[in-house]
Amino acid sequence: MEIQKGNGVKEIETPNNITIKGMLGLLMANTDAKGKKVISLGIGDPTAYSCFQTTSAAQEAVVDALRSAKFNGYSPTVGLPHTRKAVAEYLSRDLPYKLQDDDVYITAGCTQAIEFAMSILAKPNANILLPRPGFPTYELCAAFRHVVPRYFDLLPEQGWEVDLSAVENLADQNTVAMVVINPGNPCGNVYTYQHLKKIAETAKRLGIIVIADEVYAHLVVGANPFVPMGVFGSVAPVLTLGSMSKRWLVPGWRLGWVVTSDPDGTLKSPMFVERLKKYSDICGAPATFIQAAVPAIFEQQEEVFFKKTINILKQTSDICYQKIKEIHCISCPSKPEGAMAFMVKLNILMMKDISDDNDFCFKLAKEESVIILPGIAVGLKNWIRIMFAVEQSSLEEALERVKSFCQRHSFQQNSFI
Repeated sequence: MEIQKGNGVKEIETPNNITIKGMLGLLMANTDAKGKKVISLGIGDPTAYSCFQTTSAAQEAVVDALRSAKFNGYSPTVGLPHTRKAVAEYLSRDLPYKLQDDDVYITAGCTQAIEFAMSILAKPNANILLPRPGFPTYELCAAFRHVVPRYFDLLPEQGWEVDLSAVENLADQNTVAMVVINPGNPCGNVYTYQHLKKIAETAKRLGIIVIADEVYAHLVVGANPFVPMGVFGSVAPVLTLGSMSKRWLVPGWRLGWVVTSDPDGTLKSPMFVERLKKYSDICGAPATFIQAAVPAIFEQQEEVFFKKTINILKQTSDICYQKIKEIHCISCPSKPEGAMAFMVKLNILMMKDISDDNDFCFKLAKEESVIILPGIAVGLKNWIRIMFAVEQSSLEEALERVKSFCQRHSFQQNSFI
């Protein structure tokens, strides 16, 4: 629903107020197996499959930290000093400047990093610009802090680039930031250097901060290399959000960060730093022994491990893209370039008894025991999000079931072979 505001800006309320996990839980409860195992292409936790497991070196670093008995107490609320230093050095490898230890604030995963960013930017009458489709946690966190979300579209036929003209039209004197997710969740895109530069230049003109969600950093399967938004920190101030969960395949370790990627020091005013520290005091830091393991984990380059993960994701994303081409009522505007999920479009007019993406996903769960997230959960009606961080044989079986489901529910079912 669109709400016309006094300044002429249309703000969009999505009809969905449930988390992704909540939606997937409802879908799971709707399955009717009938001898078929449930296969989820919905949740971004690849560790359900043995091909996506972290390194022994990372596990040993955690065990060593725990067994040392040095990290059983509280850590500083902003994070252990050597953990902050390790994150600063790790991220600085990809930047034209060196991050300082006190630029880094350790969080319990990227979800807490999102809440952190929303909380420190909140002020009376504030609004924030969010991508559509996007990650719904931003909307939920904004609501708790009374920050009004305004949505700009991502353009599927242009590799899900940001509609920058929409960003300029949406922003006003109360806009505090815009969110950029790269590599993209839920779209599977990877932005070019040139597009990220344009985003930074737009933010500079508008006088706003860029919140760069880079939880999928370096997970690239296409031609575009990963470029951190912090590269343009001297153009516009950047709050970089990230975590270990995806690259190291350890989402349950809950180790993330908020980083002020801002070499000109705009985000280092005493008042802003005080807000960062006070919010850290409220939240506390993640498990001390996990923090303590981070320097040893980062020192192990593990390039073979990273390449193996990328190779598997490239294979599974290729399978998805090719299989989708075989399904008459589903289309994909572009091949996945990175992350672990991508969006595909439903042609509802080709289906005789499916009303929308929600209906599609619930009936698919019931009839085929395949779980896929409806697009409305991420802000885009009559699309669906498919995770491809799935073991290959399970992925192929799930997509064959999707194909069979679409054949049964298509007006043109007799034309399928």
